[in-house]
Amino acid sequence: MSPTSPSIGLQALAVSVPDQVLTNDHWHENHPEIVAEAEQRIWMWKKPRDVAEGSEAFNREMAPYVTDPFRGARKRRFLPPGEKSLAMEADAARKALAAAGAAAEDVDLLICTSFLPDSTGIGGATFLAQELSLKGAAWNLETACSSNLLAFQTACGLVKAGQYKRVLVMCSCTYSRVTVESDPICWGIGDAAIAMVVGEVEAGYGHLGSHSVHSAATCGAVRYELELDEEMRPYFRLRTGSSASRLLRETSEGYLRECSAKALEQAGLSLADIDFCVFNTPLAWYAAFCARVLGFERSRTISVYPLYANVGPALVGLNLFHAAQWGKIERESRVLLYSVGSVSSCCAAVVRWGDVALGPPPEDVTLRELEAYEAEVAAAAEELAAA
Repeated sequence: MSPTSPSIGLQALAVSVPDQVLTNDHWHENHPEIVAEAEQRIWMWKKPRDVAEGSEAFNREMAPYVTDPFRGARKRRFLPPGEKSLAMEADAARKALAAAGAAAEDVDLLICTSFLPDSTGIGGATFLAQELSLKGAAWNLETACSSNLLAFQTACGLVKAGQYKRVLVMCSCTYSRVTVESDPICWGIGDAAIAMVVGEVEAGYGHLGSHSVHSAATCGAVRYELELDEEMRPYFRLRTGSSASRLLRETSEGYLRECSAKALEQAGLSLADIDFCVFNTPLAWYAAFCARVLGFERSRTISVYPLYANVGPALVGLNLFHAAQWGKIERESRVLLYSVGSVSSCCAAVVRWGDVALGPPPEDVTLRELEAYEAEVAAAAEELAAA
């Protein structure tokens, strides 16, 4: 990289989430028979202490959660029936632009991931461009749960190359559209939108390096099937394959090590230089698993999974936003970002945190609440170790 090459990175970051919050009590009260059945399956499957045995990092971090039918999820946010993801995307985008002190005319490229879009088969980029009155280009980019991080990497590369000056990166997830309340998979998913403004930043800050690989080894882990609802209307439903858990356990460590090592190498840094790690958190224990594999301090990571559950491609941005909001990431922090995506891509990026403007936080989401949940898990882990 030329000494005169501009530094490119985040100028602003904002989030938008639905107002509708469903806690675990919703299923206890409305679907008690399903919860009871799930609890019964837990004990038929494997004893908690058996899961913790052995040296496998994934199993060790999963162990405190196996007696919980909700697997660590406490809250999740769902779009109300009839509400479009476009409204959530536009809200996040406007918040990010306002935080950056930018207007719609200052954006010359929109990279959008609508997962899943309002219109089947058509991505949300042009609809959002129309909603925001953008005048530049608008592209759809989708690589499942790694979409946000890959879009950020793509935006940084295009701005550094001089193709664009300011890029709006939008990523939304509406998993609630492809599940039904009677399916326990619904307990571990949610909806959210993340918006990033990417452009030139202070010299030495922003994006320092990144690396991505495809995750073809996970093919078969998840799929979407066309079904009919009670009124005979077609809709797509999320299904997990019988080998999903095994594939995630077997492939996660390799993808994490490869992507992180090569992103750090490109940045000219080692893991010892990193102040904080932000992982996507499709599972409650995934951040702890990643920290264990890398030999990184768990206290210097974050997982907002208990507060939002799995929001797919919006996970990295959501974790990053709250880490910055709660002061876990500060100016000068060197941050390693990593995202795993089944049947898609895995990606790592290294950034030096500068003066990144944040949009307003979601209401009623507090660090104190997250720490209380983490304390419960720590207590469960101690009890399991003593058993």
